[in-house]
Amino acid sequence: VHVVESGGGLVQPGGSLRLSCAASGFTFRSYRMSWYRQAPGKERELVAAITAVGGNTNYADSVKGRFTISRDNAKNTVSLQMNSLKPEDTAVYYCQADWGRSYWGQGTQVTVSS
Repeated sequence: VHVVESGGGLVQPGGSLRLSCAASGFTFRSYRMSWYRQAPGKERELVAAITAVGGNTNYADSVKGRFTISRDNAKNTVSLQMNSLKPEDTAVYYCQADWGRSYWGQGTQVTVSS
């Protein structure tokens, strides 16, 4: 099983980033896919999730209207489009696949700073 995030980096406040997560080794289309983040000294928190069937989404209140999660079951990928980024969005972002058991990626750093 492989879950690999990419797309992190340094961006100025108000800017945008697009994170991608590539998965293999399991039946991707059957798994709920989520993005979590963990800032220094804080617990890991759910940012956004998308269901396996129907593609229903849910978001943390702090990112609603700014972030968009999407998935491509043909390519086994899930993305997180992040707009209007704020310094408080700075964290390591993790991709998670869940269907009874969970698989996690290693994370990608997002830093929002001027």
